[in-house]
Amino acid sequence: MISLRYHVISIAAVFLALAVGVVLGSTTLSRTLLSGLNNENSELGTQVAELEDQRNALNARLGDADSFAATIGPAAVKGSLAQRTVVLVTTADARPSDRDSLKGLIANAGAVVTGEVQLTDAFADQSRADELKDIVTRLLPAGVQLPTVSDPGSLAGGLLGPLMLISKVDNKPQVTPEESAAVLAGLTDGGFVKASPELKPAQLAIILTGGAASGDGAGDRAATLARFAAQVDRSGAGAVLAGSAGSANGTGAVGVIRADTAASSILSTVDNADTPAGRIVTILALGEQLEGKAGRYGNAGNAQAPAPGAPAE
Repeated sequence: MISLRYHVISIAAVFLALAVGVVLGSTTLSRTLLSGLNNENSELGTQVAELEDQRNALNARLGDADSFAATIGPAAVKGSLAQRTVVLVTTADARPSDRDSLKGLIANAGAVVTGEVQLTDAFADQSRADELKDIVTRLLPAGVQLPTVSDPGSLAGGLLGPLMLISKVDNKPQVTPEESAAVLAGLTDGGFVKASPELKPAQLAIILTGGAASGDGAGDRAATLARFAAQVDRSGAGAVLAGSAGSANGTGAVGVIRADTAASSILSTVDNADTPAGRIVTILALGEQLEGKAGRYGNAGNAQAPAPGAPAE
């Protein structure tokens, strides 16, 4: 006869066997799982090391390319703007180092910078657009006609363009020195621009900006700067809008111009002016403007070629 004690011992034996099985099974599983994870970790580590090596190699190549471009820059642009004059316009986010490098290349090209104008943050601030438009209409010199559009960028370009550039018809100033001084004083007092002393009109203009705008109203700010540049271009013999990495995006001034077929057909754009190669291209594009041509240059996907004369991508 099977006793209660036998049942208890049997049940205990079953549970003990199960416990031993679970322990042994989990130990084997843990070892297998841990081994697999170790193998994957080792493979990932190898991939990371390979990617770091590739990144370092690419950075080294880029550094070499920048050094090469910086070295040959003066020779590449030599004489391309001989006896020409250039006015340099910078936006609030343009890098001073890029501006200074461009000034050096302009001199290497044989041209003279007749003055500089810096557009402040307030210039593209949509909350101050009406104030900017009011100043533009009040300070308009006699004989200067504003474009029929109503956006602040185009109106400001219609005012400053004839002030900064000589007429492409007769190569003569389009406003008097007194009118120019009055306009600059009014815009400076309003906090919209900062101009170098004794600014003189030039044949050509470079509008140097930064990358893509960010935050609320980024697209509107980019559009204001883009339309300003396009209107300046219409005021004289030519202009180039040059920006840093990201400037060809939808919220970058270069990107806004490239999305506008009419504007991009007359205004040249460069999207990598934060590199030595891009600054060289900016000077070459300025020379191309004198021939009545325009192009979209740089590294962005909406560029037509790296530089004037290069095969289209």
